[in-house]
Amino acid sequence: MTIVDQATTVRRGEELDNMRLQAYLLAHLVDANGALTVEQFPSGFSNLTYLLRLGEQELVLRRPPFGANIKSAHDMGREYRVLSRLHAVYAKVPRPLLYCEDADVIGAPFYVMERLHGVILRGQGVAADLTPDLMRRIGEAAVDNLAAIHALDYAAAGLGDLGKPEGYVARQIEGWTKRYRAAQTDDIDDIEMLIDWLTTNRPPESGAALIHNDYKFDNLMLNPADLTEIIAVLDWEMCTIGDPWMDLGTTLGYWIQPGDPPMMQAMLGLTASPGNLTRREVVERYSLASGRAVEHPLFYYLYGLLKIAVIVQQIYARYRRGLTQDARFAGLYKVVSACGQLGVTALERDSID
Repeated sequence: MTIVDQATTVRRGEELDNMRLQAYLLAHLVDANGALTVEQFPSGFSNLTYLLRLGEQELVLRRPPFGANIKSAHDMGREYRVLSRLHAVYAKVPRPLLYCEDADVIGAPFYVMERLHGVILRGQGVAADLTPDLMRRIGEAAVDNLAAIHALDYAAAGLGDLGKPEGYVARQIEGWTKRYRAAQTDDIDDIEMLIDWLTTNRPPESGAALIHNDYKFDNLMLNPADLTEIIAVLDWEMCTIGDPWMDLGTTLGYWIQPGDPPMMQAMLGLTASPGNLTRREVVERYSLASGRAVEHPLFYYLYGLLKIAVIVQQIYARYRRGLTQDARFAGLYKVVSACGQLGVTALERDSID
C-alpha cells in the first residue's frame, strides 16, 4: 500500500510568499533553521494544506482558500485552539506548533503543525489494494473511532465553550439552508425537497458531544503496517459541541454504496468497495460502539446529504464567480444535483439503503 496524498507543485493562484513565510517561521518557530521549500497537498476542496520543508524539518501549513468569505468555516485561530486542547486528551490529532493571525505574511491567517506519515485512503483506485475482509475491518475501525470521539470529555479538554448544543439540530437545518441560498447558482428541485422535508421533520436532540463535522475516510490517516489502526483524524475546521447523531449523519452522507448515482460513485466511491459496511451497517455498528440505538437514521442521513451539497455548492459558487481557477471545481454542480437525487430516492424508499 502506498501513501496517498503526496505533496506536489503548488497550484497556480495559490502560491505563498515564500520569502516572508520563511522569515516568519525562522523568527517564531522553536528550533527552526534552514531554507524553506513549499509544496501543496492536491486533494481536498476547503482549507488549503501545504507541505513545508524548513531545513530538515517537515511541517504542514493550513490557510483559508483564496477568495473565501465564510469566516466560521475558515477560522484558523479556532482550528489551532481546538487542536491544541484536543491533543491533550486525544492522541489521534496532529500536534499544532504555531499560529499566525497576521494576514500580511501570506495573505491570510494560518497555522503550522507537525507532519504525520501514514496512509490516507482516497479515490476508488485505492480499493484494488484492499481485500473485502480488510475493507470491512477498516470501515468498522472508522465507525468505532467516531463513537470514541463522541465519548471524549470535551469539558476536561477545555472545549466546553466551543459550541452551543441547545437547539443544535434546528440551527443546522436553518444555517445550511441560508448558506445554500447565499451560494445558489442553479435551481435544483431535489435540494428544495430535502430542505422542506428536513425543516418539517426535525427529531428531538440526542445529546451533546464533541463532533468532528467532516468525518470520512479521506480525513483519516492509517498506520501503514496495519490499515485497521487509525493514527490521526485530520481537518477539524468544522468541529463543535453538538448532537452526535448529526455528526453520524454527515458520515452517512459521505458513505456511498453500490447503486448510488454514478457522480457520487466517481467522487466518493471508496466506501462502496467490496466487503465494506453498508450505511445501515454503519448505523448498527455505531449503535453498538456508542451503547445507544440511533433513532430516525433517515433524518440524519438526509441532513448529511444536504450539508455536503451546500459545502460543494459554496465551492462551486466561488469558481463560477471567478474567485478560484481550480479546474477541479468546474463540474461540482453535478455533485450538488446528485446529492439531491440520492436524498429524494431515500425519501421515496423511506430508507437509508
